[in-house]
Amino acid sequence: MMKNILLFLFSLFLILSCEKEIDLDLDDQSGKIVIEGNITDRPGPYFVRITKSVAFTQANEYPAVENSDVVLSDDLGQSEILKYIGNGYYQSSNFLGQSGRTYTLKIQADGKDYIAKSTMPEAVDFEGLEQDSFLVAGEVSYTLLPIFTDPPALGNRYLFRYTVNDRSKANFLEFSDNVNNGLPNQRPLLLPNDDEDGSVKVKVGDTVTVEMNCIDDKIYTYFSALLQLSGGGGPGGGITPTNPPSNISNGALGYFSAHTVKIKTAVIE
Repeated sequence: MMKNILLFLFSLFLILSCEKEIDLDLDDQSGKIVIEGNITDRPGPYFVRITKSVAFTQANEYPAVENSDVVLSDDLGQSEILKYIGNGYYQSSNFLGQSGRTYTLKIQADGKDYIAKSTMPEAVDFEGLEQDSFLVAGEVSYTLLPIFTDPPALGNRYLFRYTVNDRSKANFLEFSDNVNNGLPNQRPLLLPNDDEDGSVKVKVGDTVTVEMNCIDDKIYTYFSALLQLSGGGGPGGGITPTNPPSNISNGALGYFSAHTVKIKTAVIE
């Protein structure tokens, strides 16, 4: 399996060499509307959270935005007004997500209108996980290789969220098929190995839960930028107060994503 690491590093070099660099504005974005919305191919309810951003130097405590009008619809005429349930969250009740449909989120908040669209890709089969390990400075580090085969058509985008022992902190990694199109995946997930107190550092016996999302191109761009801003380890909850390129109109921060969900777990051996 060490060849997977070498192939991953080579693929990463190619990606960094040929993909366009994302221009990020690091100005203070405090006080702006932040929208986090997700709809999946799993049964609802689905949630949209509306908050306000805070300065980069402040704690990640985002004020909730109440009394907003939130409407979710699709290109087949399905539509629903989401109900506010507290802490900035708005919830659907009967809406159904499905691959191949384009979804629209319309929000009126603080006197302004915001619109976002996202198309849910077809699901790609998530066959399993293969474990590997290697030594770094005398310590064992672990990887998990998601087993799936990219479809022949170019343009597939993936987001992997993975947690250790069901902790709330999640790591993220985005994949594209710009390299390795139409072939079995060769990019492993590098599991956490750097927490001094050992609270997240992966060890034998830990359970790692991996969620595979098929995402559209704009969401891929958003998470690529977000991971760049956060140093590559994922935001760990919340939205960074800078401005990754959102798919939401009128200057809102955040994202609206229609994506598929497949989950696998592995126990580190």
